[in-house]
Amino acid sequence: MGAQLRVFRQKIRSATTTKKITRAMELISASRIQKAQGRVAASTPYARAITRAVSAVATYSNVDHPLTTQKENGTRALMIVVTSDRGLAGAFNSQLLKRSEELAELLEDQGKSIDYYLVGRKAVGYFQFRGRPWVKEWIGNTDQPPFEMAQEISQVVIDAFLAEEVDEIHIVYNRFVSLLTQTPEVVRLLPLEIVEGVEEPEAELLPLYDFEPDPETVLDRLLPTYIESRIFNALLQSAAAKHAATQKAMKSATDNADKLIREYTRLANNARQAEITQQISEIVGGADALKTAD
Repeated sequence: MGAQLRVFRQKIRSATTTKKITRAMELISASRIQKAQGRVAASTPYARAITRAVSAVATYSNVDHPLTTQKENGTRALMIVVTSDRGLAGAFNSQLLKRSEELAELLEDQGKSIDYYLVGRKAVGYFQFRGRPWVKEWIGNTDQPPFEMAQEISQVVIDAFLAEEVDEIHIVYNRFVSLLTQTPEVVRLLPLEIVEGVEEPEAELLPLYDFEPDPETVLDRLLPTYIESRIFNALLQSAAAKHAATQKAMKSATDNADKLIREYTRLANNARQAEITQQISEIVGGADALKTAD
């Protein structure tokens, strides 16, 4: 009986230690998510403005620009998969990777092979474990992605597109909806799909633009900037969603630790009471035996 009581007390200590860790991680994520949300909010006006400008050029000009022209019978696609560097975020990475697999299956059904560009250690580990090749990876900055990272990714994928190594570019990332909801998002970056993925006020008309010096030059300058802003926004959305998912997962883990502590405390008290009852019974039985012997 004493051994059983020691086991329960050890489990209570383990659950208490786990609770301290998960509670600390919950508080850290709660503090970081405010900054991450602020970065997402700060990037939205610029992303909206650049999207409107590119949309205007592509809509009101008859220019066959390489970055806006859909290739017929394309055979190769590029997919950017944005995950996190760390886990402990519930289904954050698994649902994202599942969505990327669904997109890959769709593209393969269309007869297209896929080049993978991975962001985050979780994506790299996923592909390593399955022995699947990828072209390039970016790791180490997913919690607070710098703009230089978006610039590098943008330059690499645009170069691959202009060199006709790929016919289209997709990005898969988790979009921050709220503290409780993060949803996997798929966006085709190239060839350009006009006004997608950025919130536009309903029934708002695009302004009229004069293109100087000409639409081709304007597109040459705007589209790389547009791709940078879209990729950077996706990285920021993913970072905010990761902090929210971690906070939610750690809150659930802390609640579960509390539940375990209460359960093991009850079992330990029962075991202690049973041990005390047994000891009293043994004392009474010994006293009765001595009295009978006398």
